[in-house]
Amino acid sequence: MSVADSTAPAVDRKREQRGWIWYDWANSVFPTSVITVFLSRYLTAVASEAARADTARNGPDACVDGALERCDISLFGLYFPAGSLFGYLVAFATIVQVVVLPVMGAIADRTQNKRRMLGVLAFTGSVATAALAAVSGDDWHLGVVLFVLANICYGASIVVYYSFLPEIASPDERDAVSSRGWAFGYLGGGLALVVQLGLFLGHDAVGVSEGAAVRIGFVISGLWWAGFTLIPLARLKRHQPPHGTEAGASVITAGFAELRQTARQARMFPLTLAFLGTYLIFADGIATVANVSAQYGREELRLDETVLITTILIVQFVAFFGGMLHGWVARWWGAKRTIMASLCVWIVVVGAAYFVQAGQQVQFYGLAVGIGLVLGGTNALARSLFSQMIPPGREAQYFSLYEVGERASSPLGMAMFAAVGQATGSFRLAIVSLVAFFVIGLVLLIFVPVRKAIAATGNPVPAKV
Repeated sequence: MSVADSTAPAVDRKREQRGWIWYDWANSVFPTSVITVFLSRYLTAVASEAARADTARNGPDACVDGALERCDISLFGLYFPAGSLFGYLVAFATIVQVVVLPVMGAIADRTQNKRRMLGVLAFTGSVATAALAAVSGDDWHLGVVLFVLANICYGASIVVYYSFLPEIASPDERDAVSSRGWAFGYLGGGLALVVQLGLFLGHDAVGVSEGAAVRIGFVISGLWWAGFTLIPLARLKRHQPPHGTEAGASVITAGFAELRQTARQARMFPLTLAFLGTYLIFADGIATVANVSAQYGREELRLDETVLITTILIVQFVAFFGGMLHGWVARWWGAKRTIMASLCVWIVVVGAAYFVQAGQQVQFYGLAVGIGLVLGGTNALARSLFSQMIPPGREAQYFSLYEVGERASSPLGMAMFAAVGQATGSFRLAIVSLVAFFVIGLVLLIFVPVRKAIAATGNPVPAKV
């Protein structure tokens, strides 16, 4: 069926919904543990080791503390500092996703083999993540290849995963299901990170080196991702017939044709695109705050690494309660109004960051609590509200635009933070400048007629929006 099969027995829908939520739990370990915490520093250390070996170019004193600007590595004849590797890598991986995800979404809609695609993408990504344990010495090239592969699989699996939401939850169920997914995702990512940090911080007690502890953490991440993916694969079902009968390599060609058709039809749903554009603005602010919080704490507030790690854990676990709270509020107040209230909280929290005093751990932890309360819930309700505005049968393709837009716009916030910091010499002014994303997003959201947008796609309008 093209929308949630509300005629199916409630017990069957609930079983699928509970299974679906487990993929949020499964995949959150990749962005949390791998990208945010461990891989950046580990891969930089491996790249620095390669630069040390290149004494002919860098000199014998390169890559020591304070000399990282002379610690160059090369790729395809281009030289750049080892410390810049991960930033360039994430940018490149994002560009690849922008190209790949729409095609993957079109293939998912065309074939309706969503369950199989979710399994293949999740297991391939988890194997690539676990294989990062093989990156050691000066072999940073292997780490680059494995991360790009894992990141593509992660992004594509998210597109397929999101596309199940309109199929397994009725319009009135969707906010609660989406919110529980985000909430349990943060809880799962936080628990996995606690295990990995315990191993990392206590590596001497278990008789392994710091580097070995990180590599074991990559294996744990891969096993976590793959193991918990088995639950949604056991419960999710096919809900729609395929759009075509292609098989083999011809599926890819048909996927491009499907994508072209959807791109032409997208102009028929301007309100859906208006909501998507509005979401991308405030989502950019959310992503930027999450990405620069550690830098702000480290460089402006002079907090040590223990405080920053503790802050990450606070955000993870508070976000669980925040996600559940957003789902409960949306049930009575509607998703749009709840998102607007959440954006108001974002404005207050980000504005308050300006006034946190250097060295004040308690104040910084207070910011973490505030961010955690709105971090998961805002995105969760945006996901469920967008799912209401998608033309039936095009779920994966529209969610690929959702994901691609989020990734393509994310550098804007980072660029603004960096530019304001450079121009003013203050990270305080840089962090408070991010309030603009939430203010603009809030104002635009006020004028998006979500009921009209939902009705325009032929979907039933929920009682509360």
